[in-house]
Amino acid sequence: MTPMIASILNFAGPDMMIILLIVFLLFGAKKLPELARGMGRAVKEFSAARDEIEKELNQSGPSGVAQPKLLDTTSKQTSAP
Repeated sequence: MTPMIASILNFAGPDMMIILLIVFLLFGAKKLPELARGMGRAVKEFSAARDEIEKELNQSGPSGVAQPKLLDTTSKQTSAP
């Protein structure tokens, strides 16, 4: 685990070692790389979804409500019949 995650969860070094030992005993050595790979993919997908939502919110304007697109009618002048 990264130090950032450890500091967020407020675990000390020995606490993390005990948790890792329990995970190792539950899943075994062969499953750990597969579990880590799956966690990495999940974090990547979550991060991409978060970025997409932030992008949509930034495009919608400061109020958070999507602004309607207005047509520019001033550039088209019609001649009177």
